[in-house]
Amino acid sequence: MNTAGTRPARIDARGWGWRHAGRAAWAVAGLELRIDAGERVLLLGASGSGKSTLLHGLAGVLGGDEEGEAAGELLVDGAPAAAARGRAGLVLQDPDSQVILARVGDDVAFGCENLGVPREQIWPRVHDALDAVGLDVALDRPTKALSGGQKQRLALAGAVAMRPGLLLLDEPTANLDPRGVGEVVGAVGRVLDATGATLVVVEHRVDAWLPLVNRVIVLGAGEAGTTVVADGSPQAVLGGTGATLAAAGVWVPGFGPRHPSPPTTAEGETLLDATGLAISRVHRPRKASDAAFAPNVVAREIALDVRAGSALAVTGPNGAGKSTLGLTIAGLIAPVAGRVRAAPILAGELGPDPMRWRSRELLTRIGTVFQDPEHQLLSATVRGELEVGPRALGLGQAEMDARIEPLLERLRLDRLARANPYTLSGGEKRRLTVAAALATAPRMLVLDEPTFGQDARTWAELVALLAELRDEGTGIVVVTHDDDVVRALHAKRYALEVQR
Repeated sequence: MNTAGTRPARIDARGWGWRHAGRAAWAVAGLELRIDAGERVLLLGASGSGKSTLLHGLAGVLGGDEEGEAAGELLVDGAPAAAARGRAGLVLQDPDSQVILARVGDDVAFGCENLGVPREQIWPRVHDALDAVGLDVALDRPTKALSGGQKQRLALAGAVAMRPGLLLLDEPTANLDPRGVGEVVGAVGRVLDATGATLVVVEHRVDAWLPLVNRVIVLGAGEAGTTVVADGSPQAVLGGTGATLAAAGVWVPGFGPRHPSPPTTAEGETLLDATGLAISRVHRPRKASDAAFAPNVVAREIALDVRAGSALAVTGPNGAGKSTLGLTIAGLIAPVAGRVRAAPILAGELGPDPMRWRSRELLTRIGTVFQDPEHQLLSATVRGELEVGPRALGLGQAEMDARIEPLLERLRLDRLARANPYTLSGGEKRRLTVAAALATAPRMLVLDEPTFGQDARTWAELVALLAELRDEGTGIVVVTHDDDVVRALHAKRYALEVQR
């Protein structure tokens, strides 16, 4: 790889902080930190400790005065991070949110074009970047045809093509299967070896990144502000203080979170079943005769059932159709073939086809949590978000409060009740969307990656809550790459494979 122009960056935080507009509390406050050029840092901390905020600050994407308030200094090579245009490349956790253009080559070239790189230099950079991340596809290949792991490598290639001295990765493998995780970690390793760039990665899959990093920094949030509670080599930090860090919610290899007890009763009657199901990411029109409908089937011949008092885990590699299956059985996407049928115990006086139910009728029957939390945020406050469903059901304020207050407390959202949901961390947004689904007390839940973005403590608390709901008779479907969730919920597994 041609690395001309790549110079590893130095980071300095001097009493730096950031407070989102409309928030009383600072997301980061008074941070003192230095990362030398060329270091490879794994950044850890409990949910809400400010890890993502720091990365976004270093990338210069927090916004101006209308977006929030800054304090102190955050410097890249001695200059304000917000002014160090092109020095940092940021890769986020959701591969789809980072795809901009329709073809692979154009997408990789986009950042270079924004930086004003001369045209004759852009395409050599594109080829170099794709080689560096190991994405061996044609430049005109449609980006929508890539798998999740390939899309994440595409995002990494787009960052690498800009020749940044600082590579920032925010949970880049959160929604990837094990193969995709290996692809992304391997690609990052090749890039670092070729460029010598400084790395800061936020990730709860600690084991996957240990071979690449030489320093671990753990952030903590307290009354005095944001502090560095541990800093050193991976062995010193994770080996020497592992138990203490794990108790505070930090993911530490060898200190896994506690699992809830097995189910207390046998599974109950069937709430919903699917037979002969073929599913598509393309929404089927109401009129089956519509000639313009191109189904693009991602999985077929699916047969499963969801029972009261049990958990079903939908697993499989990226691209197999897991999220599509979840949305289909939740009554939000019509199947291409086959049927989804709700039993009378779930449907009540309604017909058996959830696709024919109105939104209000779904609320108390099938609660759904999407993979991307921001796709279902509707209100200006966290508390308002939890009130949307109960208000649609016509509940009075006293009954709404009786449902909402325990959820806010149980999911550690009570201190954020008046905050704008979009200013929450990724893990907090996920807990919020789970709480919003629970606020309408549905008989069945469909949860897509319910534990992503959680620290070890909130992971255990969220899984324990789901286990309690299961034991109370709720039918639970989890779409997940997290095998610990499958084991913790004693879930039956329905595995999908990519269609060839």
